[in-house]
Amino acid sequence: MTQSMHEFDVVIIGGGPGGYVAALRAAQLKLRTAVVERENLGGICLNWGCIPTKALLHAADTLRRIQHADALGISVGQPTVNFGKVMDRSRQVSKRLNRGVTHLLKKAGVSVFMGSAQLLNAREVQCTDAKGDAQLLKAGHIVIATGASARELPMLPFDGKRVWGYRDALSAKELPKSLAVIGAGAIGMEFASFYASLGTQVTVIEAADRVLPASDADVSAFVQQSMANDGIQFLTSAKLVAAKVNEGDVELSVEQGGQLHALHAERVLVAVGLAGNTAGLGLEHTAVSLDRGIIATGAWGATSEPGVFAIGDVAGPPMLAHKASHEGLACIEHIAGLRTGAQAHPVIPACVYSHPQSASVGLTEAQARERGLDVRVGKFPLEGNGKAIAIDEATGFVKTLFDSVTGELLGAHLVGAEATELVHGFTLASSLEATEAELMETVFPHPSLSEAMHEAVLAAYGRALHI
Repeated sequence: MTQSMHEFDVVIIGGGPGGYVAALRAAQLKLRTAVVERENLGGICLNWGCIPTKALLHAADTLRRIQHADALGISVGQPTVNFGKVMDRSRQVSKRLNRGVTHLLKKAGVSVFMGSAQLLNAREVQCTDAKGDAQLLKAGHIVIATGASARELPMLPFDGKRVWGYRDALSAKELPKSLAVIGAGAIGMEFASFYASLGTQVTVIEAADRVLPASDADVSAFVQQSMANDGIQFLTSAKLVAAKVNEGDVELSVEQGGQLHALHAERVLVAVGLAGNTAGLGLEHTAVSLDRGIIATGAWGATSEPGVFAIGDVAGPPMLAHKASHEGLACIEHIAGLRTGAQAHPVIPACVYSHPQSASVGLTEAQARERGLDVRVGKFPLEGNGKAIAIDEATGFVKTLFDSVTGELLGAHLVGAEATELVHGFTLASSLEATEAELMETVFPHPSLSEAMHEAVLAAYGRALHI
């Protein structure tokens, strides 16, 4: 083993959407900056999560449009799917963006070290590469941005063959005839949507009483019914009690309502959540504390060890790339002395890119009522929106929640075409503390899907026009 030493102002462990964005901002602020990345710059999101799954779902959406083109007066032959090419394109998209991140860091003057990082103390990080060569990195500040990995089930450990994690689902060599998805959160539902659209018989198993349990109940119900109409089977309030991996399939025993269901599937995708990547980081050499596997943090990502910060998934939910990037910027600007005092909590939207899409920001209706708030609810169906009808996407709705006393926008929930693109409007409104009066006076372009957002605001006050 050989070792050399380097000194920086900031060392960032992890080159995902939190880490690399933090590094770019640090370089802008003239801080000597290093990033240590174990595998791929861009992290899980860019290489094995957000981006490649969207490439797959775009392929599925394109297939769906072709299959329904006759309704638009366009006759096409029966489409065929080259599964290998679909998967290859997804990987190529990730590789292209990985190269982009590499270029940005190089252009910014950030030093990149590929290898595994271990904290020796609160000011020193050892980076060991695949050859066993080590680099000692010293810095006044260390930012941990190591992300999270898929949780395994004891009875169904990942094997890359019959039992998949999300990485395996993104690199499959052939389209399975049947797939059981355990977990109906965003990851599970997106993969269920993709594989079902290509012809796989999909069964989704969820322990909660509904799919997308973190979403508004109305959204959950609509999404489940829509996907069921597309042929996906759902078992909710269901518990996996036994599993057996065979040569040709996986046998599952699922309890639901006191009844046992025996299922057979060629592949099983386990999507039961994420766990923070803290193993092997050397946290025991610092005063950094963990809370159920997550690094405990305060304002600006500060840990219990002065000079050591944590951002993104490893610092806890919501485990979203845009939350990690925002935290990275705030953390670095705090280190640079640009942000001080108490930290405001930003409004963070959540998106699910299955078919149909869904998105939300703020409180669900249940959460608002649990807090004892006097809630005004507005709901507008896309079947009342001219643009949605014109593009043959008139299924779904927009739902808004307002505090009837203050007029504050408490939450907004969208399901249907381009929901994930539209939600930013409500996010911006919430961030700017726009009132119901201001939103009602806002002029939305016509024809546009965004008009449904306006109508949902009007609906909360009995003023909707097109229903």
